[in-house]
Amino acid sequence: MKNLQTIRQCRGAALLRPISAGLLVLLFFLGARHAQAQSLRIAAASDLQFALADLAAQYEKQSGEKLAITFGSSGNFFAQIQNGAPFDLFFSADIAYPQKLIDGGFAESDSRTTYAFGRIVLWLPPDSPLNPAQLQWNTLLDARIQKIAIANPDHAPYGRAAVAALQKAGLYEQLKSKLVYGENISQAAQFVESGSAQAGILAMSLTFAPAMKSGKTWEIPRELYPPLEQAVVLMKSSSNKPAARAFLAFLQTESARATLARYGFSLPAVSGLREAKP
Repeated sequence: MKNLQTIRQCRGAALLRPISAGLLVLLFFLGARHAQAQSLRIAAASDLQFALADLAAQYEKQSGEKLAITFGSSGNFFAQIQNGAPFDLFFSADIAYPQKLIDGGFAESDSRTTYAFGRIVLWLPPDSPLNPAQLQWNTLLDARIQKIAIANPDHAPYGRAAVAALQKAGLYEQLKSKLVYGENISQAAQFVESGSAQAGILAMSLTFAPAMKSGKTWEIPRELYPPLEQAVVLMKSSSNKPAARAFLAFLQTESARATLARYGFSLPAVSGLREAKP
């Protein structure tokens, strides 16, 4: 009898062991999915590399929400999102891509928000013998400027703005052989910082980076290029919409707007901002 009871206990334990292991696996995957859902996935234009990182740190401290940010060119993100890239929010360097995503049924039409207007500058390394603040466009005509870095105008709004400014100044045909293209505006900045190019037409926001603050700059007049109206939009496929809308609301606070201004962005009027609905 005792042996029979022992056998039954052993069989019971043997049955429980795989069930417990299965539960552990299930709990692990549920926990992983929960953690993933709690992380707000953001695709952001490269000109936001420092400003948005600052904003994210503020927001995470204030709300406890985790943000996972990927930086790149707006045009590339536009294509990736259409092909199913799993982002919750898309911060574009222009308003056209978010609107196209709304028109194509990929984004929530009530979520589009203009958060800033970008500005472009002519930037040279601190050891350059040229002074762009004094020479302005003549800087690029100097024989010592052999390469001029800009973002690729095929998919980067800042690249298109650079080309437009050069055309309006009557210099594009003269200088186009000197142009080198970064995949995005951040890579264009790296070309100049590393010495691969002697000058760059860059997003002002990137020149506030620690490695670039000491460079020489001249702000290109804003009437020379179309407004760089930058907008964010919420994806219809997002599984984290309440958190995404909460972050959109945070962007409209005075502290968030002050942060964007500190990185060289122009701000839309408060009345022009679209409210993010809860």
